[in-house]
Amino acid sequence: MKINKLKINAYGKLKEKEIDFTDNINIVYGKNEAGKSTLLNFMTNCFYGISRNKKGKDISDFEKYMPWIGEDFSGKLEYELDNQERFEIFRDFRKKNPKIFNERMEDISKEFNIDKSKGNEFFYEQTKVDEALFLSTVLVNQKEVTLEKQEQNILIQKIANLVGTGDDNVSFKRAMDRIDRRRLDEIGTERTRERPINIIGKKIEELQEEKKELEKYENIKYEIEEKKNYLEQEIANLEKESQFLKEVKLMNDNQKIENEKINLKINLKSENNEKIKIIKGKIKEILVKNEEILEKNKKINIEKNKLNKKIIIYFLGVLLLNILQFIFIKNSYFNCAFLLTVPIFTTIALHAKNKIKNKEFKVQNDLEKVELQVSKLENERDLLEKNNEEMEVEINKLKNDFKLKINLEKQKIKDKYFQKMEEDKISALAELENINLEIQNVENELNKRRIELHTLDLDNKNIEPKLENLSSIEEKLVENTQKMRSLRNLEKSINLAKEVLNQSNEKMRNTVTPKFTEELSKTIAEITSQKYTNVRLNDDNGLVVELENGNYIPASRLSIGTIDQLYLSLRLALVENLSEEKMPIILDETFAYYDTERLINILRYIAQRFSGHQVIVFTCTNREQEVLRQLDLKFNEIEI
Repeated sequence: MKINKLKINAYGKLKEKEIDFTDNINIVYGKNEAGKSTLLNFMTNCFYGISRNKKGKDISDFEKYMPWIGEDFSGKLEYELDNQERFEIFRDFRKKNPKIFNERMEDISKEFNIDKSKGNEFFYEQTKVDEALFLSTVLVNQKEVTLEKQEQNILIQKIANLVGTGDDNVSFKRAMDRIDRRRLDEIGTERTRERPINIIGKKIEELQEEKKELEKYENIKYEIEEKKNYLEQEIANLEKESQFLKEVKLMNDNQKIENEKINLKINLKSENNEKIKIIKGKIKEILVKNEEILEKNKKINIEKNKLNKKIIIYFLGVLLLNILQFIFIKNSYFNCAFLLTVPIFTTIALHAKNKIKNKEFKVQNDLEKVELQVSKLENERDLLEKNNEEMEVEINKLKNDFKLKINLEKQKIKDKYFQKMEEDKISALAELENINLEIQNVENELNKRRIELHTLDLDNKNIEPKLENLSSIEEKLVENTQKMRSLRNLEKSINLAKEVLNQSNEKMRNTVTPKFTEELSKTIAEITSQKYTNVRLNDDNGLVVELENGNYIPASRLSIGTIDQLYLSLRLALVENLSEEKMPIILDETFAYYDTERLINILRYIAQRFSGHQVIVFTCTNREQEVLRQLDLKFNEIEI
């Protein structure tokens, strides 16, 4: 895998800049503060994205490299895999995910996994190298290979870690010591005191004793609950019975009220009938008392009728005679004489009529008084009879409504309490004279049960604190048991980790470590001109180096420069094993403290040993270029 081209639009101090890399050695030259570190950071962040977290720094990379002026914060990187597939990464660093293009300029970004925290993982899927591995192997900077004298032992330990575990930050012995220390601090053993496992074990024993003592109250509570349930059921039944009796009594009271209303109407009707009888008697008494006046009035009416008939007969006779006279006699004297009888008869008739009228006037006055008395009594009688008729209708209506209401009340009580109960029984119960006594007996029994229930509640209340304490103890017991289980699981995990670590270490020592030491021996021989040819790792002395006379000395006795070379050699050796791709080797001011001889040896070694890898060297001097020209090695020079 190699990087072909960079196009920086704006990133930190770099703007509108394009850089082309070649296959083998590339020297990126620039004075201090020229932007070499910015360029190196741009390359890394193109592959893995820029971090907005500080990660222990004073400022995050995002804040550090975001341009102060202008909104553009982007760039592009072209690279090629070993199978000659080419890709372009375009990153707008303000966005989390880049755009990935293939050789046909097709956007293939969605073909790769997108992690919520890491973003698009295209480069890891292609190379199997994550950012941490990239920074610890592919990229080597000056701070990682040059140390002061007092830090020499740290570097020796890192080399030993690399040889022993494959990771310069992981020491097998230290890892085992830390595991044992953690087990002792976080767990403890059966023989320790005041350690978590001892404290929790003792606490569990104490809690179990307390639990056993308090568990007897659970049985008491169970008995109380059973009695309470029984009493609550009895109380419910008694309350139901009491309510039933009260409703029956209410129905009975309502029935009496309705009967009283009906009886009141019936009594009023009877009173009216008595009044009617009295009125009829009075009418009869008046008619008997005034019978003479009525008889006189009757006779006068007969006389009036007879007189009227005579007058009518006379006038009809006169009229007939006049008609006959005009037809047969035709004598005017006779006609006049005959006509003179008319006024005489009229005078006699008027006199007779006046006589009868006088009699009638006298009798009529007496008759009107009688009729007025009778009419008044008859009106009073008629009014009473009408009231009786209306009351009869009202009484019938009240009886029908009352019957319907009582039947509904009975059905309601029957449905509410005893569906199979016959209405006659309800009626019979309603008519009980001692229903109030029955209600009182039920209420007394109900109060008795309530007192018993209250007593049980008090007993239960006294037990509750103990049971709450039991519940608290059980919770603590579960909590401590869980803690003990967690400690045991942690102990198993630690033992398993030690077992796996031992197995891994054994496998490492039998397989990987020999390869590392062999590779390291070859490398150190070449870069030290065969001064040191054999490097080994043992448990007693750690990393040891064979001298020219065959003697072995600890690596810590070597010069700082040689230790630096040893560490760099091992880091370079790791590049071969970290990916199926031939990853580029990026060296940032790595040789700043190398003397000329060491620089010649290391550059010759890199050119020969890693000829299939792209090498990018960042430097602020011309020493690397001069050595490469001296060794007649081709390189691509890039100036920032």
